[in-house]
Amino acid sequence: MRVHYPRTSHLPWSPGATPDDVRAGDLSGLRGREVVVTEKLDGENTTLYADGLHARSPDSGHHPSRAWVKGLQGRIGGRIPAGWRVCGENLYARHSIAYQGLDSWFYGFSVWDGDRCLGWDRTVAFLRGLGIPAPPVLWRGVFDERALRGLRLDLERQEGYVVRAAEGFAREEFAGRVAKWVRREHVRTDTHWMHAAVVPNGLGAGAALWSVRSGAAPDAGALLTALGLTPAEAANETVAETMAAGAAPETAALAGAGAAEMTAEMAAGMAAEVAAEVAARLDTIGRWGDARLAGVLAAVLRARPRPWVAARLAGPLGMASARRVADLVGLHGGLRRPYPDEERRTGLRRLAQAADLGVLHAVAAAGAAGEAREQVEWSALHAEEAGLLGPDPLKPLRAGLREALAGLGAEAADRCWAEARDAWARGRLTTAEEAVAATWRWRPGNFPRLVHLTGPSGSGKSTFAAGLTGIDAYVSLDDLRAARGSRADQRANQEMLGEALDRLDAALASGGTVVWDATSLNQHQRGLVHTVARRRDALTTHAVVLVEEDELHRRNARRAHPVPAHVLAAQSRRFVPPYPGQAHRTWYVGAHATVDDVDGALYEQEA
Repeated sequence: MRVHYPRTSHLPWSPGATPDDVRAGDLSGLRGREVVVTEKLDGENTTLYADGLHARSPDSGHHPSRAWVKGLQGRIGGRIPAGWRVCGENLYARHSIAYQGLDSWFYGFSVWDGDRCLGWDRTVAFLRGLGIPAPPVLWRGVFDERALRGLRLDLERQEGYVVRAAEGFAREEFAGRVAKWVRREHVRTDTHWMHAAVVPNGLGAGAALWSVRSGAAPDAGALLTALGLTPAEAANETVAETMAAGAAPETAALAGAGAAEMTAEMAAGMAAEVAAEVAARLDTIGRWGDARLAGVLAAVLRARPRPWVAARLAGPLGMASARRVADLVGLHGGLRRPYPDEERRTGLRRLAQAADLGVLHAVAAAGAAGEAREQVEWSALHAEEAGLLGPDPLKPLRAGLREALAGLGAEAADRCWAEARDAWARGRLTTAEEAVAATWRWRPGNFPRLVHLTGPSGSGKSTFAAGLTGIDAYVSLDDLRAARGSRADQRANQEMLGEALDRLDAALASGGTVVWDATSLNQHQRGLVHTVARRRDALTTHAVVLVEEDELHRRNARRAHPVPAHVLAAQSRRFVPPYPGQAHRTWYVGAHATVDDVDGALYEQEA
């Protein structure tokens, strides 16, 4: 069934309303509600279904400007549930505004399940899974007419804005839940765009990312450009590294020149080949949206160090996506190596807490040959048998525990969730009911807390910790060295470490929250701290600081006590960030010393 998109009323202060337009005389449907204000884009209203599309009118015919969006519908239609529709703006053809940096030629602004419009957050999540961007959000909050009237737009580049209720609503409520503001004389062309030559609007670099999310064939060069990288930066393999990873001999020979000697053409060819293979594998298992993009990017960048990937991609992708790509980069090689079968199921369950195993196996299999390929295929068979190849095998357990622990404090809930995940990995429980029964002892929250900072010198660990509240004790190796005469004196490191661990033990024994401030570059160093935390039954949170190496050196140069440059470079090479699941929770801290992503939070973390 095809559905005509409703007419959107103009806000009372909209200067672009004409005598034929409808004005919203009553804003009671918005007052007192949370609203989202998005940019009104200058395109053609278009609705996509599982089996087709139309412009505003369900009987709209063909036009050259609609060819691209028809191709998009062909890619994503199978992922739109029956009875659902995606409404948005087809921006392929230039109308009155000449866009130059679009993320896509189609932006979605609402998703309907029959006669009900989904809430905004659910809309954005669904659109992202399809590979469709949403219009930029200009403002969000409880409806405030003064704030909305005060919004300032660039009227040469922006047509107006749309206000909608953040929560979902029924079709008959549309007139009271959605309204728009449009610039004066918003149509600024002499000839209607449908009767003029089609001039495509300009796409920005980020369009390559959205194209992959939507299911299009990846363009490795365009993807690297969108990330601000060159093919040579992405290729960092030697023959030995490539062969150890199980690459085909011809690929290893190509990489034999090494990154320093590899031409841009050679590197680009390698990236394009592996990106295409991984994309095909992900399509076969039905991974779209961010999962598809993460797999393709991990394949293209898998020769790079994991911390480098996370820090470099945090800007263009955001920390959540960047660290997922980095974790795929770091973990995929393990699937190519032998692993004891008697321990494999537990190992795979632990891996499932850190990455989507379907995507991880696709990345590991791409380009693998011989024994490496056999190991990946064997691992995939075990994962499939264990029911671990779906996008989120832990989802039922998480949902059940959320419901059972509703109202519990966040830290107690996170501790219960972490203990349930560990028991699940060990095969000791499988259902939410079993998880509820197994985690009763942590529900009162009567345990100490440890915030374990990890990252190279100068990454911003101390700056981040200074912004934490409710800290009862602070254990810093630098402070202990300074108390002995010099922060730079490394001669008594073992003694310093022993003293610091004793202080940590005493502080945790007293209860409260303790910060451990040291580089903690690898799992061995972190393991010493975790031994103490486990002895005191502490809730352990990793605070992983991810900053690009160039920025590290800039910050280090400004420090009162800078680390020698060669020492800092060595720390960057040795840094192996913890994976999800290696502590009860993980905070990912970016360049601005803020928590930009969280893993292990029961209430906030979504599948």
